[in-house]
Amino acid sequence: MTPVELSRTVLHAVRRAVDEGELAVTVPERVVVTPPGPGGCGDYATNVALQLARPAGQPAPQVAALLRSRLLHADGISDVVVTGPGFLNISLGGAASVEVVAEVLRCGGRYGHGDSFTGQGVVRLVAAREVRAVVQLDAMARILRSQGALVHAECAGPLQAEWGSVLGVHVDGVCGENAEVGVRPVPAPSDPLPLGRDAARWALLHPAPHDRPRIGDEHLVQRESNPLFRVRYAHARSRALVRNAADLGFTGEPGVVADQPALCQTLADHPRVLAATAAHRAPDRLARYLVAVADALAPLLPAVLPLGEEKPSAVHRARLALAEAAGTVLAGGLSLLGIEAPEHL
Repeated sequence: MTPVELSRTVLHAVRRAVDEGELAVTVPERVVVTPPGPGGCGDYATNVALQLARPAGQPAPQVAALLRSRLLHADGISDVVVTGPGFLNISLGGAASVEVVAEVLRCGGRYGHGDSFTGQGVVRLVAAREVRAVVQLDAMARILRSQGALVHAECAGPLQAEWGSVLGVHVDGVCGENAEVGVRPVPAPSDPLPLGRDAARWALLHPAPHDRPRIGDEHLVQRESNPLFRVRYAHARSRALVRNAADLGFTGEPGVVADQPALCQTLADHPRVLAATAAHRAPDRLARYLVAVADALAPLLPAVLPLGEEKPSAVHRARLALAEAAGTVLAGGLSLLGIEAPEHL
């Protein structure tokens, strides 16, 4: 169950409670689910009971208990705990992780794309005429479009030719230098072009916009200290596992991988991360998320293929599907940042 699907499940529980006369409230348009905060538990939490308590004329814990009784019977939910003043803390069952993997493999690189900006009119982005600003502009436009936005990306002045030819930056128009500039991160301290497209874009996008980026050869080294290398290596390893499994005569099949809850949870978070990245105009959120996916995938990689004379089993197929799904998320995220995800490193 993805966060979007869980949100719909909670909203359905609210709607049923209203329809059956247990709650006298206007059904909200959407319910927000997030990772549990301090004192919480489970996979996701929602404060919907606190939001409904006043209009319902009931204490929030009572509203939460009412919704809990309904959610416990929903497919993919293994437990619901009420904490604090009325937070619902939801644990997903093993079948939920299977659904997430299946959804990733079904959607491919479009997993996590949504429609939260659909119908909101044109989003106009104007970047300062500086290399980091235009790379941020390009990535923000890609991410916003993945969430259904109509984007018009402009630069306050003509682009340098190398920003397009080397860094792959695209803008929809050029405006005057007096235009209201909304994309103005801390400028790059030196020219990133010698790093090449992928390393340069990562160097400019991975730090938060208010942080000063580091432009150096550390983005080119192929070792674990380089976050970009970890992300691309994890993707390449996942693709190599798919090829090696095919040579052994088996393919991935979504199934329960009980010893990888962190990776399953991280993949389930992808739609939420993309939506938040778009809402906050912060490509660094996506970059840091991809590092988290790569680091969560690393412990799984050695256990995917059978060893020696061992025959492929259902566990191997489930692990392969999970690794393939993680690689798919890494490739899709890198693409939105304008960075290549090579199958071989």
